[in-house]
Amino acid sequence: MTSLTTAKPATRAGTLWKSMVKHRYIYFMLIPVVAYYLIFHYATMYYSVIAFMDYKPMKGIEGSKFVGFKHFTDFLTGVYAWRVIRNTLLLNLYQILFSFTGSIIFALMINQMMENKYKNLIQTVTYMPHFISVVVVCGLLTEFCESTSIFGDILALFGVERSNLLASPNNFRTIFVASDMWQHMGWGTIIYLATLSGVDPSLHEAATIDGAGRIQRIIHVNIPAILPVIVIQLIMRVGNMMVMGYEKIILLYSPAIYETSDVISSYVYRRGLMERDYSYGAAVGLFNSIINLTILIGANAFSRRVTETSLW
Repeated sequence: MTSLTTAKPATRAGTLWKSMVKHRYIYFMLIPVVAYYLIFHYATMYYSVIAFMDYKPMKGIEGSKFVGFKHFTDFLTGVYAWRVIRNTLLLNLYQILFSFTGSIIFALMINQMMENKYKNLIQTVTYMPHFISVVVVCGLLTEFCESTSIFGDILALFGVERSNLLASPNNFRTIFVASDMWQHMGWGTIIYLATLSGVDPSLHEAATIDGAGRIQRIIHVNIPAILPVIVIQLIMRVGNMMVMGYEKIILLYSPAIYETSDVISSYVYRRGLMERDYSYGAAVGLFNSIINLTILIGANAFSRRVTETSLW
């Protein structure tokens, strides 16, 4: 029994080593990715302790005063907490409702096209905006939203008074979500189109023989085929409900529209880096990460119970 017990790990280790030697070039390609996560995600977790300190760069972590949950309390009881949490959740919810759902619908529409040359053309045109720098996109939006620009001309045609669209808090969410759809919706169709390409044609033939029309085939054949992918993508997206990249926000917003545009990441940027309140910024960021992790675990458990599809 002892020899059998000790032989299994050796065999597994030997098999793994042989696989690594055989596919060494693939493992070499993993090195930059693994190094990135180790250096910038795991190694830096140690410095989260400054969220519980009155951190002073000149004194370092060991010389800074421990203040416990003071910064967390200051944030949650502050005047800006509800505003930044609300804006972060709303922008993410709108992106799920329009960008995420739009990618699925758009993929189903493209899949129904019979002419490959037109299908390839539409795919190429809709993919291209994804590769445009966010700085360029925000620069274009800033120019187009001026009162004398193209958007102003379009509004004037319908009798609407010209104005700077980005200067109004009521317009920011619409502009942000619409530009996100334009830039990323086409790219988001790739994984769904790849899944749809693997659907057995005999399923469509059988549905046609049974009298199913095009819409019915989409509902009963195509959607069930991509449903597991949709669920996995949705879990990952819901797990980032409290995450909103600050780059695009900062490039588009101004103090006049903070009421609808200021999110957690932009608030951390201003408070933590611009005002050099590092401990407060770390506390808000850590709070945000904990909430994200909680939402991700909850969404995964709910999906596993309801659809039997989950990340783990």
